[in-house]
Amino acid sequence: MSLDMATRVRISKEVSGRYRKASKKEKGKILDEFCATTEYNRKYAGRVLKKGPGKRRSKSPPGRPRPYRGHGRRPVYTSEVRKPLVKIWAILDCPCGKRLAAVLPETVKKLEKHGEIKLTDEVRKKLLSISASTADRLLRGERKKFELKSRSKTRPGSLLKHQITIRTFADWDDCRVGFLEIDLVGHDGGNASGDYCQSLDATDVASGWNEQRAVKNKARVWTFEAIEEIRGRLPFPLLGIDSDNGGEFINAHLCEYCVKEKITFTRGRPYRKNDGCYVEQKNYTSVRRNVGYMRYDTDEELAILNELYDVLRLYGNFFLPQMKLIEKTREGSKVKKRYDEPKTPYRRLLGSPDVDELTKRKLRRQYAKLNPAELKRKILDLQDRLYKRAVFKGGKEETQDECAVAVECIN
Repeated sequence: MSLDMATRVRISKEVSGRYRKASKKEKGKILDEFCATTEYNRKYAGRVLKKGPGKRRSKSPPGRPRPYRGHGRRPVYTSEVRKPLVKIWAILDCPCGKRLAAVLPETVKKLEKHGEIKLTDEVRKKLLSISASTADRLLRGERKKFELKSRSKTRPGSLLKHQITIRTFADWDDCRVGFLEIDLVGHDGGNASGDYCQSLDATDVASGWNEQRAVKNKARVWTFEAIEEIRGRLPFPLLGIDSDNGGEFINAHLCEYCVKEKITFTRGRPYRKNDGCYVEQKNYTSVRRNVGYMRYDTDEELAILNELYDVLRLYGNFFLPQMKLIEKTREGSKVKKRYDEPKTPYRRLLGSPDVDELTKRKLRRQYAKLNPAELKRKILDLQDRLYKRAVFKGGKEETQDECAVAVECIN
């Protein structure tokens, strides 16, 4: 028969005095008897006998903060550390804890140099020593503001190498800088009629270097022009192109160009998106996340898209770290994946033997002039202009809550 609360309190008062005076060995026996009588959890029973029942914490005088009385050690990462951490996290486009912790020392130094954040020596020391799991825990509340009501159940697959070769001057080598996967992302807004803007997305498999250019439509002439423009902006020679089977890529003009320039040209299998999984992933993280799913079909929107991509290439390639899968093993029904250390594409190029020293010096000089917070503000401003242009054209009145939250975090 269970005891009522009054009886349990009375027993606790009688036993607690004897418990506090007993030796360690005797305390164990008293605790066993007390738990059997009161049906308390053993851990809770120990706290009751140690402190005595019915004791309440005294209230702090008005105007004075309440002293820390929690269990365990005093918290190390207080609001003084969390506030700059949230700002840096927002500037770096809300990465996971592993990628954020890997670039924190470099980013803190960069933001302090440009006067974007001001830290005391104590806060800086704590910020630079923070672990990935602790960063995720401190940012849990902020991350919830960006969560969608539903999530796609689609998961990216591995890159398949059973590709149909069109013309080969070198083996397709995804460990060497210069081999790109390319794809077009349409901005039809759910209405596929007429012409609308397309974004050409190009990703270097080895380094993760990412470039985008917007074109008027899927015509081969505009696609070829964008490929040439991206090639001219790459900090390394273009050695190979891998595309899908769309007519904008699989045509005599581009094929002859690759033969002339000795560029390896391959294509994936029809209806197998995983053959181009690197660029397919960037189609979301670099294109959809930044320009959305609305319809863009005017010259003004095309100009804003390309202006936005000019800033995004600097922001993403120089400041956003990426993790690459280096090993995948199967044990029964479980698949274990091992990733390398998170690095930005810029850092991967600096460590690559395929990039010459002159190019690396140019990249270092360019990096020294960049301010990630300023780039993020430009991106948000261009996104707002693009959004308003599309909404005004459609005669709708909507708001961008996520954009407002991001601006608030950065400022």
